[in-house]
Order: sequence, then structure tokens, then C-alpha cells
Amino acid sequence: MHTNSSSSSRGRRRPAAAVVTLLCLAVAIFGSAAHASAGSDGAAPAVACTGQCPLGGPYDDNDYDEENNKPKKKKKRKNIVVILTDDQDLTMGSAEYMPLLKEHIVQKGITYRNHFTSTAICCPSRVSLWTGKLPHNTNVTDVSPPHGGYPKFVARGLNENYLPVWLQAAGYATYYVGKLFNAHNTRNYASPYPAGWTGSDFLLDPGTYSYLNPIFQRGTEEPVHHKNEHTAELTAAKALGFLEDALAARQKEGEGEGEDAEEKPFFLAVAPIAPHSNIERKGGSSKGSTSTPLMTEPIPLPRHEKLFDGVQIPRTENFNPDKPSSVSWVSRLPRFNDSSVAYLDHFYRQRLRSLQSVDELVESIVHKLQVTGALEDTYIIYSSDNGYHIGQHRLPPGKECAFEEDIRVPLYIRGPGVKEGYEEKGVTGHVDLAPTVLEMAGVEMREDFDGRPVPIVRAQGPGAATATAAASADEKTELAERRRQEHAAVEFWGIALAEGESGGFDGEGKLGMPDNTYKALRVLGDDYDMLYSVWCNNEHELYDIKYDAGQVRNLYPKNPPFRGKPGDAIDPDIGYPVNDSKRRQVINRLDALMMVLKSCRGSSCTHPWSVLHPDDEGVRTLSDALDARFDTFYEQQAKVSFSRCDLGYLIDAEGPQEVQQWREGGEYTVWPDWT
Repeated sequence: MHTNSSSSSRGRRRPAAAVVTLLCLAVAIFGSAAHASAGSDGAAPAVACTGQCPLGGPYDDNDYDEENNKPKKKKKRKNIVVILTDDQDLTMGSAEYMPLLKEHIVQKGITYRNHFTSTAICCPSRVSLWTGKLPHNTNVTDVSPPHGGYPKFVARGLNENYLPVWLQAAGYATYYVGKLFNAHNTRNYASPYPAGWTGSDFLLDPGTYSYLNPIFQRGTEEPVHHKNEHTAELTAAKALGFLEDALAARQKEGEGEGEDAEEKPFFLAVAPIAPHSNIERKGGSSKGSTSTPLMTEPIPLPRHEKLFDGVQIPRTENFNPDKPSSVSWVSRLPRFNDSSVAYLDHFYRQRLRSLQSVDELVESIVHKLQVTGALEDTYIIYSSDNGYHIGQHRLPPGKECAFEEDIRVPLYIRGPGVKEGYEEKGVTGHVDLAPTVLEMAGVEMREDFDGRPVPIVRAQGPGAATATAAASADEKTELAERRRQEHAAVEFWGIALAEGESGGFDGEGKLGMPDNTYKALRVLGDDYDMLYSVWCNNEHELYDIKYDAGQVRNLYPKNPPFRGKPGDAIDPDIGYPVNDSKRRQVINRLDALMMVLKSCRGSSCTHPWSVLHPDDEGVRTLSDALDARFDTFYEQQAKVSFSRCDLGYLIDAEGPQEVQQWREGGEYTVWPDWT
């Protein structure tokens, strides 16, 4: 069952313990250990999967005519429901306070323990989720113009080229309720209308994040400003209304003549704003506004406002630490005083309380599907656009960083044939969700995806086997290949924002931090669990999360290292040797991997080691790449860097782009495919 992935590592450890993972890896590969101290555009056609299709395509096992070795004519294409929360953390345990989510989705499906957003901010993350492309390929990198928001989504041509458009072309009815994108407002909602939706009821700025005065806009109707009405109640009612419409349309179409009559499948996305901060704009109006927002704690429904008294933010090692951590501006943050910590705990409780409406929404949707007999034919996906931090690393409430709190997000999937109560440890990301939905729908996969469908383990037992023995073997092969992925690329451009009323970044009301542009890389294997990041000021971070879950000991070598110290001297802050060649060799591999991922497209995003080693099928993981014969090759690679800190993705600020490729015989060539 689902467990907090960081809970086993929360206790304090000696700094020297952080050495274990990387040095053990070095021992295995190099044969000796470094000294350690003690211790394509257009709509996809509506066809069944023609390649690997582990979910069985649009036909489940009961739809297959085994006697005649073909699908039955009466088809049952699967419905898909996506519930997407806003800023929901995983590492602080918010899902543990949602018993109905546990009962109806977590315990009935798969928990993805290592699921990451591609960027820790709302709009760019959502665009990646609905397009299957990383932010550097959508170039929607902010929540507002010129670098992001709904206007940038439209300008980039993505309104005609994202998930609902493809699903409609495949015969699906599509519905959406709640927040779609930032900067989708009362001025531009019809310029143009979001494409691909059979029915929609979008939250619009300036009322998107107003818990008590939201603005909704249905179909092509005028926006409606709901004064003194709670957004959670409205979102739930609208979602259940569309679900009833979808179920009625499905039943009606299934009553057609002849055995070829097909029930019309549906896709429903529900995007409540909880547990995002409440935002009321000063001086704004329903005509749209660019006025300064005031971001305060979320407002729960009255029936939930007294819950969880006494609950506190988990006191992990990185919560309001005695010593500063990280690099750049984070390393200069002051500690919170006792009154500020009390406010942070209150803020945390308000988030948990606001999520109770989502918990009830989950149960309402599942119940509606169940009583209408549609549940057994419906996949349900639950996730959040990004994570959240409150007090970790001395940070005020917010996101936008590369720490686990911000980038690791919940992902749960239940559905027909999905194994119940299963934990999937393979690395997955938001760019994998659009491919996953297409696979669930039995729609041909698109070649321009930067992700691929997540691994889904099927239940065992009667009716759970695939149609043929060959298909079963293919399923196992594809599942193993998906689980082999061990990386997640994270990128961010712009500024970091402080939310709430705890004094901002300096304790005196500073709400924005510039120069928060960075690249980050999460790599998880059997023997390692690391985060590597490069900031736009060219500072670096390396954390061994297996032994440093709080990311408080930066293992990146100091530049310059301790001068005049012997090579076996130990850095007291991290427990690593000062001059550690094995650590440098690991860093060289991580940097080369990031060089590929920061400019990748399509298959080079899912198979980046194949870019670096195109002639060698044996190099597909970090462990493979640590073979000593590649040392010089990786040492000579161009390194990830920035020429300046910018607010958006501008190629001339992104540093080197070309990557060398290892060829048999020791020759190197240049990978030109980044453009």
C-alpha cells in the first residue's frame, strides 16, 4: 500500500552516511572505493493499438472471442476520469488525511511512488500533462504572458494539438470542470475557446483561486461570478452534472441497432483548486485584472474547518533547519521564529481541511459510476500539477523549487484489470500521462511525445489474462522496459514566489526571489537515488536522497575544493573525501544526461542514454554508463551551464547544446538533434 516515500529516511543521520550510495556504486563499477569516513501534429485516428499495448487496447478480456481468435463485435471502449488537484504535496503526507481517496482509488489500484512533475508551477506543468511534452518543447514556461499562461498556449498552436482534441477525434465525449490554465480570464476566454471539449465549465481569472467568489464559464456562455459561493461545492456539482450527461450519452449510443452498436466512451477531467492558496486581487474586477494578488491560506468548507486541530507539518530534518542548506538565494534564507512556525502549521492544517472537499468529490464520482454500472469500464487517475513546500529549507509556503516537496507528486490509478493495492516504484512523470490516457483509450500513440505510458500491472486471475500468449509476452516485455526508466527531467524559469503571511523570504515581506531558473535531474536506480541540479548562476547541487531525504547535504564538490588538503581529507559538512574522483565521475555522467534532457525531443527524452551511446544497447542506465572505459568520454563532454538568468526559455541563455556521442572504437560524434 501507499507509504510516504521519505518517511523511512526522515531521522537525522551522520553526514558521513550520505557517502554510502555513490561509493557503493563506484565500488561495484570501478572495483575500488574512494575513502569514506566512518559509517507529429493533427488528430490521431480512432484505431486500436497496433504496437505494444499492455492495457489490451480498447477491448478488455471479456470482449475477446477466444474461440474465433478475434475481438467481439460489441466493443466496450473505456471511460477515463482524471482528478487533478492544485499544489498538493506528497512528502508532507496530505493524501494520508484523505480516507475516501484511500478507500476508492489507492486501495483499488496502483500507487506510483516515484512520480514527478516536469516543472514545479501550475500552468507549465498542466500544459506538459495535457500535451505529453516537456516545457522546453511547449515553451509555455510561466503562469502569465509573455512566457506562459493561456495566451502562450494558444500562440504556440497547442490549442489544436492536445489531449481532448485527440480523444474527440477518436470518438470520445470530453468534459472539463475547474481550472484549466493560468491567465485564462474573463477577457480572453473566447479568444479562442479551448478546443476539444464536448462540455466545459472553466474557472476564470480573476476568480480562479477565490474560494468564496469564483468565476465559472460554461461552454460558450458568458462568465458567471458566484459571490459568496464556495468553489468546492460548485466544482463538485458541475462535475457530477457532466458525469450524468456522459453516462446518459454513452447509454443512448449503446442502444443503437445491431451488434456493432457501441457505447460512446467519455473522458472527464475535474480540476478543483484545493489545496492552492486563496487569492483575492486588490482593485481587480470581473472584467479581468492584472492587479497585485494577495495569496493567503486556503479556505475549507464550513463542515471541515475544525478538523485536524493540533496537526503539524512533519518535523523532518529539513524543516526550518538550524543551518542553511542548498545554494543561491535559498542558502541565505533566515530561520522562522516561533510565531512564524505556528502560522506555518496553521497554513498546513488549512490545506488538509481544504482537501476534504476533494476527498468527498472522489467518493461522489466513484459512487455515481458504481450505481450506473460504469465503474468496471472506467479508469480513474488522481494526481496534482505540482507539489508544495512549507518551511522546508527555511522556505515560506510555495513551490517552484527542485526539492522533493515541490517535484514529487501523488499519482494513483485504478481501472479495469488494474492490480489492486499495488505499489509501482518505476520513475514516471507528468509527460507520461497524456500517452497513458491514449493507451487507455486504445488510440494510436503519437511519435512526438516526450513521455510514454506509465507501467500498469494487471490483476491476476480469471479474466485478467491477455487475449493471446504472444500478447502476454509482449506485455511483460513492454512493462519491463517502462520500469527500466530511472530518470525524470525537471526545469524552471523565472522567479520564486512566497505565499501566505509568514513574512515572505526575509521575514519582512519580500514575496519574490529572482534568478530561480534552473535545470534538475532525478535519477533513481536499484543502488542510487539522486538529485542533480544546475542553477542559472551556475551553482550546482547533488543530493544522495537515499541517505539524505531532506536534501540538506550538498555533495557537489566545493569550487575550488579545500586548497592544500590531502586527497583523503574529509569534508566535515558532507562526510565525503575532499578530492573524490569517483564522485566526479558520477557527476560527469549526470551532467551529460542532463545535457541531453535539457534539449531532448520525443524518444531522446525517454531514451537519453541511447543518444550518448547510439551503438551500444548495453548502456541504458547510470550504472551501465559508469563503466571505466567511458571516463574520458564523459570528462570531455560539454557541461550544462547558463549564459545568464532569464525569465523564459530563450536558447541563447541556455548554454552549450551539442552533445558528443560514443562510437565503437572510441570515436566521438556530435548529436545534432537538439534543434
